[in-house]
Amino acid sequence: MAAKESSFDIASDVNLEEVKNGIQIALKELKNRFDFKDSIVEIKLEDTRIVIVSDDDYKIEQIKDVLLSRLIKRQVPIKNIHWSASEHALGGNARQNGDLVNGLDKETAKKITASIKDLGLKVKTQIQDDRVRVSGKNRDDLQKVIQKLKEQDFPVDLQFVNYR
Repeated sequence: MAAKESSFDIASDVNLEEVKNGIQIALKELKNRFDFKDSIVEIKLEDTRIVIVSDDDYKIEQIKDVLLSRLIKRQVPIKNIHWSASEHALGGNARQNGDLVNGLDKETAKKITASIKDLGLKVKTQIQDDRVRVSGKNRDDLQKVIQKLKEQDFPVDLQFVNYR
């Protein structure tokens, strides 16, 4: 009788509800701050993009600091927010966009599978849409894969889900 295969998925998901909650909390906090009195403070979620508008780049950075600290508390992987350079709009206001990356792109998925193959363990990888499935007979090998991937630096946050 063959040993049962175990598997898990490598994903990179952002919970948009938690992002919305984080934005609301950050806005509330910023509205009460003295250093933002008479300043423009806008944080909006447009589809999968965070848009920040304020008086200047310095204020944008301050708003981002508050927002990111709120998102971290809500377990939103801030590594999955890819910020553009700030733009200057009419009236001298500054604006910056942060794209929320949901799922693994093909490049990242290929890097993950390549780095798993480099481990030389008896596991199989399979790219499935925006996830990577890792399966193998030995659960210790699967644990080693997770451990090694956590040590590496990928452009997005990795989550290990559906372990069975």
